[in-house]
Amino acid sequence: MEGIEELLERGVANIISNKNVLLGKLRAGKKLNVYLGIDPTSTKLHLGHAVVLRKLNAFAKNGHNVTFLIGDFTALIGDTSDKDSERPALTIKEIEENFKTYKKQAEKILNFSKIKIEYNSKWLKKLTFEDILKLTQHFSAGDFIGRELIRKRLTENKRVGLHELLYPVMQGYDSYMLDTDLQIGGTDQTFNMQAGRTLQKDLRNKESFILTTTILEGTDGRKMSKSLGNAIWLDDNANDMFAKIMAIPDEFLLTYFLLSTNLEIVKIKKYEDRLKKKENPINIKKELAFEIVKELHSEKSAKDAQKEFERTVQNKELPQKLEEKEFEKNFTVLDALEGSNSERKRLIEQGGVYLNEKRVTDPNQKLESGTLRIGKRRFVKVVIK
Repeated sequence: MEGIEELLERGVANIISNKNVLLGKLRAGKKLNVYLGIDPTSTKLHLGHAVVLRKLNAFAKNGHNVTFLIGDFTALIGDTSDKDSERPALTIKEIEENFKTYKKQAEKILNFSKIKIEYNSKWLKKLTFEDILKLTQHFSAGDFIGRELIRKRLTENKRVGLHELLYPVMQGYDSYMLDTDLQIGGTDQTFNMQAGRTLQKDLRNKESFILTTTILEGTDGRKMSKSLGNAIWLDDNANDMFAKIMAIPDEFLLTYFLLSTNLEIVKIKKYEDRLKKKENPINIKKELAFEIVKELHSEKSAKDAQKEFERTVQNKELPQKLEEKEFEKNFTVLDALEGSNSERKRLIEQGGVYLNEKRVTDPNQKLESGTLRIGKRRFVKVVIK
């Protein structure tokens, strides 16, 4: 269990409004109402999402009243805090389908025996138009359009939907309905979480707090994101997860230990000392990959994944088990790849496809029996019918 100071420092980017006041409440033994909300706008969670999940779980371990809020109603709008365009509208059926995998993935991090699950449709769908009008009176449209990305879209004459202005109001109402003492979220959620503080103050005369977590970089050093193709997914198999972690830039090693593992700070400090002594980062990176895979899968999976990485990547051997696919005799290499036509051609042009360890340069090269290597880690045994 994390100590109180570590609870407010590890992986924390900012605390609003006053860290010392919040620290005083925790030291006095006050049990807080804490919540994290996630909109099921996609089907998968990655290690970046897991940073806030870990913080939520840490508060649950410390005995606080913790809620994991599913934004099944707010997802109808979709948050545009970190987007440069309006989100496409989702149907209720799409939202339901997206959520099916959420709990299973979140369980890798969260102990739901100590965490309550709520859905914000429970209260948001009951609001009358009069109720909504009263809520909007607590906020200014100027504050919303003053946000950097919204202002940028307006400057570029891009559409900003009127419904987007309601998203922070809805999120603020979530906080009010949960009588929140502390909201947890990424730094990109600060504006929306401030709406919760406003309603708690205006309607209950209650001071509440915001804790934002540090943003985790992806495998290419940019913010981890599905759209950038640099995400390490919670449902990645052990081999892929291990290999992706081995691909992160060396300068993010300590950040990953801090944000993506449960290792004690004193152990992470030892890794920092080893790096300062100029130890080869690949040794430490293997230990990082092992620890993350062990926590999200199992120790056996981590051992097997490390062996597979060393065999296939470091020693350039074939995996012990090859994925096998059958193809018609007139198929080309392009036909055997997945994705859109442009994505498949780009992969070949960038030198990411090998047939029997010979680089493929012609998308229309005839497919033949043997081994097709796609990227660095995927191998397919080709069988011609």
